[in-house]
Amino acid sequence: MSMLDAIRPLFDHMEWADATVWRAALACPAGTDDQKLHDRLHHIHATQHAFLTAWRGEELVFTGPDHYPGLDAVLRYAREFYAVAPGHVASFAPEAIDRPMILPWSTFFAKRAGFEPHPSTLGETLLQLPSHSTYHRGQVNTRLRELGATPPLVDFIAWVWAGKPKADWP
Repeated sequence: MSMLDAIRPLFDHMEWADATVWRAALACPAGTDDQKLHDRLHHIHATQHAFLTAWRGEELVFTGPDHYPGLDAVLRYAREFYAVAPGHVASFAPEAIDRPMILPWSTFFAKRAGFEPHPSTLGETLLQLPSHSTYHRGQVNTRLRELGATPPLVDFIAWVWAGKPKADWP
């Protein structure tokens, strides 16, 4: 199995899990105007867009959560990523995985963490994005619980056990 073969299911799961969490967020009456929920969802999708921009070699223009007022605007932003990203990721040739990938924000985060950034590869960044999204979906689920909702089970293995369903976006 190639690295790309291993990565593609992570992206399929990421979309399914994002859509599942979005359905729960929109069904939570207390979440409608909750700034923490809004900002955490925005962060997930802003990061997804940032990686896609880097993979395409485009200039990064980072927008803050205030640029997307309300959950509906953040949801549209999420859907924009998924309208493009799966096809773009599928277009990578196996030999591209080892290509050096300099992320424009790596120096900032490495400095914050107290080290110099080592080079990364395209493949490593492709692994990072689903991992990052999973981490922050956990924060969203915690917030949903705090708001009185029951967070959905979105673990990778739950997706596998469910037959690897396609995303069901709200």
